[in-house]
Amino acid sequence: MSETLTLHLEGFDGPLDLLLELARAQKVDIAKISILALVDQYLAVIERERVRLELAADWLVMAAWLAWLKSRLLLPPEETAGEEEDAEALAERLTERLAALEAMRAAALWLNRRPWLGHDVFARGAPESLTSVDRSGLAADLPSLLQAYVAARRRALARRPYRPKPRKLWTVQDAIERLTRLVGALPSWEVLMRFLPEDASADPVERRAAVASTLIAGLEMARGGGIELRQEEAFGPIHVRRREQETGDE
Repeated sequence: MSETLTLHLEGFDGPLDLLLELARAQKVDIAKISILALVDQYLAVIERERVRLELAADWLVMAAWLAWLKSRLLLPPEETAGEEEDAEALAERLTERLAALEAMRAAALWLNRRPWLGHDVFARGAPESLTSVDRSGLAADLPSLLQAYVAARRRALARRPYRPKPRKLWTVQDAIERLTRLVGALPSWEVLMRFLPEDASADPVERRAAVASTLIAGLEMARGGGIELRQEEAFGPIHVRRREQETGDE
C-alpha cells in the first residue's frame, strides 16, 4: 500500500502533501479546492485500507490545515486586515512542522533500532574482588598436607587390598579344540567369527582375546589341512569349512 494519500479533486490530482506545498508556493488556488471532497476521499481510504495510525494522523493534520487555510482565504479582506499572519505564512509554518515531524520520526526509528540496555546489552556490575581470604583458622603447609594424604591412602589400602577383576582369556588351544569339534558338522562355508565362545561378548578385552585366538587357530588348522579358509575381499569376513578330500574346492 502507498504511504501517500492521492487526491482527485477539481483543479488538482496528486498527493496531499504536494497540495500543501503548491498552496504555500501559490501555484494552486486553494479557494477552488473542495474540502468536502477531500474529506470524503480521506474517509474512503481509511475505511477501505489498513492505514498505520501515525500516517492517518499526518493526513488528518494536513487536511485540517488545508480546511483552516481555505476558511481564512474565504474571509473578506477587511476582516483579515488586523491579523498578524496570513494564509501563506501559516502554510509555510505547516510545511516546517511537517519537516520537523518527519525528522523526529526518523530519529525515533533510529533510536528504536539501537541496542536496548537491559535487553540486548547489559551494563557491567560492581567490580569483583579476586582477593582470597582464609577464614578457616587452619594453619597447614603443602608438605604437611601431602604427608597427611599419603598416610590416609596407605591406611585405606591396608584395609582394602587391591584385587584386579579376574578374566577368562580364550587361548589358542581352546579355539583349536572348539573348531575341531564344531567344524565337522558344517555342511558348507560358515563365518569364522561364529565360532567364538558364547560368553566372549560380555567383556571387550575377553572378546578381543577370543577373536585373536580363533583367527590363529583357524590359520593353524588350515596349514595342517584340516579346514579351508576363504576371504572374498579385503577386510571382509573370513569363511571356514571342513576340507573335502574327495572333491575339489568350490
